[in-house]
Amino acid sequence: MLHDTEFETRAAELIEAGRFIDARGWVPATSGNFSARLSDGRIAITVSGRHKGRLRPEDIMLVDAEGRSLDGKQPSAETVLHTGIYRRYPDAGAVLHPHSPASTLLSRLVVGEIVLEDYELLKALAGIDTHETRIAVPIFPNDQNIPRLALKVEEYIEMHGDIHAYIIAGHGFYTWGKSVADALRHVEALEFLFDLETRMHGVKR
Repeated sequence: MLHDTEFETRAAELIEAGRFIDARGWVPATSGNFSARLSDGRIAITVSGRHKGRLRPEDIMLVDAEGRSLDGKQPSAETVLHTGIYRRYPDAGAVLHPHSPASTLLSRLVVGEIVLEDYELLKALAGIDTHETRIAVPIFPNDQNIPRLALKVEEYIEMHGDIHAYIIAGHGFYTWGKSVADALRHVEALEFLFDLETRMHGVKR
């Protein structure tokens, strides 16, 4: 019963996050996917093909740590990207993936990685306490072979060290946090910074 209650709580948080993100135009149509990890290692994740601004409790399902359905529902094809983040970051309690305009546009303007530096809002990201910070957000080519994409993300982190987020080119971005609220704070801050970067590219042209 404890875990059922925990699932219901996490599901309600994901539903609320979906409404917040959708209200800002960051998950158009049925794009994006969200998840939260339960204390027993199971993962609550959005069912494939659901509109994230109109999620209901039945639109949140359970998968195991490998991304296998535990309740017969169909998870997103990108579930392995979520499980890869949870394996890499034991403290991660939620993963949010919007298809936001600024991150998508930025991935068409920049190749390889976007560097965010000297922004006050970087302090919204976990572990950063000064604007005098430089972080790189890698940009990976889109790939319909999701396990292969997940491997590229893992290889990048192995080579370059921990990251706060990554962008899939022409697609959207992934970020995470200890809780749904933390991950949502990261989404909001990063999209703001991505938007500023796209505007600077326009000014420089």
